[in-house]
Amino acid sequence: MEAVQNEKGQISIHTENIFPIIKKFLYSDHEIFLRELVSNAVDASQKLKKLAGFGEFNGELGDLKVTVSVDKEAKTITVSDRGIGMTAEEIKKYINQIAFSGASEFLEKYKDKVDDKGAIIGHFGLGFYSAFMVASQVEIITKSFREGAEAARWICDGSTEFEITAAERAERGTDVILHIAEDSEEFLETFRIQQILDKYGKFLPVEIEFDGKVINNTTPIWTKSPADLKDEDYVAFYKELYPFSEDPLFWIHLNVDYPFNLTGVLYFPKLKNDFQVKREKIQLYSRQVFITDEVKDIVPDFLMLLHGVIDSPDIPLNVSRSFLQADSNVKKINGYITRKVADKLSEMFRNDRANFEQKFDDIGLFIKYGIISDEKFYEKAKDFCLVKTTEGKFYTFNEYREAVQAAQTDKSDTVIWLYASDVEKQHGYIESARRRGYEVLVLDNVIDSHFINGIEYKLEKTSIKRVDADTLDKLIDKGLSNDSVLSEDDRNKLKGLFEETLNNKAATVSVEGMPTDELPVTITLPEFFRRMKDMSALGGGNQMMFGQLPDSYNLAVNANHPLADRILKTTDADAQKALVKQAVDLAKLAQGMLSGADLTAFIRRTAETL
Repeated sequence: MEAVQNEKGQISIHTENIFPIIKKFLYSDHEIFLRELVSNAVDASQKLKKLAGFGEFNGELGDLKVTVSVDKEAKTITVSDRGIGMTAEEIKKYINQIAFSGASEFLEKYKDKVDDKGAIIGHFGLGFYSAFMVASQVEIITKSFREGAEAARWICDGSTEFEITAAERAERGTDVILHIAEDSEEFLETFRIQQILDKYGKFLPVEIEFDGKVINNTTPIWTKSPADLKDEDYVAFYKELYPFSEDPLFWIHLNVDYPFNLTGVLYFPKLKNDFQVKREKIQLYSRQVFITDEVKDIVPDFLMLLHGVIDSPDIPLNVSRSFLQADSNVKKINGYITRKVADKLSEMFRNDRANFEQKFDDIGLFIKYGIISDEKFYEKAKDFCLVKTTEGKFYTFNEYREAVQAAQTDKSDTVIWLYASDVEKQHGYIESARRRGYEVLVLDNVIDSHFINGIEYKLEKTSIKRVDADTLDKLIDKGLSNDSVLSEDDRNKLKGLFEETLNNKAATVSVEGMPTDELPVTITLPEFFRRMKDMSALGGGNQMMFGQLPDSYNLAVNANHPLADRILKTTDADAQKALVKQAVDLAKLAQGMLSGADLTAFIRRTAETL
């Protein structure tokens, strides 16, 4: 047996400035040091398990727990494991040479260095040197699992110099001892270490002990087979992730091993029509090590409102594991998640439509967002996306098209979808449509202005208009429109009276033959400009262009209403003007356009009339 020789030397590096680079640029957050050291300890423990399974280690595994301890008086943090340990030669190989043979060379050579799915990130390397972000000196005391190996001690003060000596250690494994620098003494606080371990180590596959208790769940739900899980297991795990949240609507268990490895569980939360809900709710892990909650490259944007966990060793990370690097695997994973979500929703719709409809007020936001932002998702979702009427009835796109065609007496190929964005304010228009056998949709979701534009573009021979966008006779029911009982001269005279009384260039006046049961005057808003303003309010479209649009509107006078004849037969000019003003204000009131002094005047005139 060869005894450990005292030795001094220099770490093999290409620059004297490697430590400042590590401290300032390599890692995005100093707390990462603990994640790296604990991950290395877990690696060492798992590798010993693998070697035992391969028959290369025949000793007792015993307790493989990793322990983190803080000595505030000595100003040290120690991470201890009972894993494979290292010999003095392995220290020199893994710590002194490989780590600084060049970051790019290191990553290229070792990015795929895993035994199988059970291994984690690799053993030591650049991650180990994150310790110098918080430590003025780092010690390693280690003993290899190999029979007859002697313990060794490595120490470095953050310069390029190191020292290896023989050490005393009875059992295999490794202690990494950090002598904390003055500017990092916050990490000597128990609550701070607990906070970091809760964030990064909550689901590590080897038990982690800190402050006398185990802090992690070594077998989180995504590591298990769906066949072995019940609904209550998924709900309990959701509560573990998000303690103060309502129960999720449903979930999708991800599990694929080709052409990439990916596991996880995605939950659909109750959104309550809240598009501004916090989006960083999906956590990314790499073999149960927390990486980040910024997963925008991996998860399609329309699913960023989901909650849950994704775990994949095949997502390429930079050396700090904090930023994703887009490559073909990331794109494949993105596409896979989109497909899995679409398949799950389609299955729910087919198997239990009634239950799907009950959930649609919550999940509709996801589906609509996906339809307008992802063409592949749209191709599947168009068959299960629902629209709801003011009566609470749900239709698929095709079903509603058939219902519209049945209601339209004008049997052209183009169908007109009518919708309400505010059922209360547009109640009169909705009732008018219902009297004609037309079912009006409710599209009052925060994303619906974009959704309307998106599907109108995608659906063939379909025009979508708000129920107050034009007189119903123009839109849907020419068969019920009446010819005007007024002569052309009377129509022109009536038009002139209203234009003179309004004296508003933003208003376009027309005199139309409408059913007598309609209001004497109807105000409608131009669909295009109104829709653009809705989108602008949500943050879409050209806000500079549409944010300052004038409030233009169309005013249609019902030539067949008795009031039209009364106005024309009134000989007193002031009384005639008062009738016109009253009719216009009544129409404005129906649209919520009457306020202030105009509203007060309208009320007074009405009271005088009564």
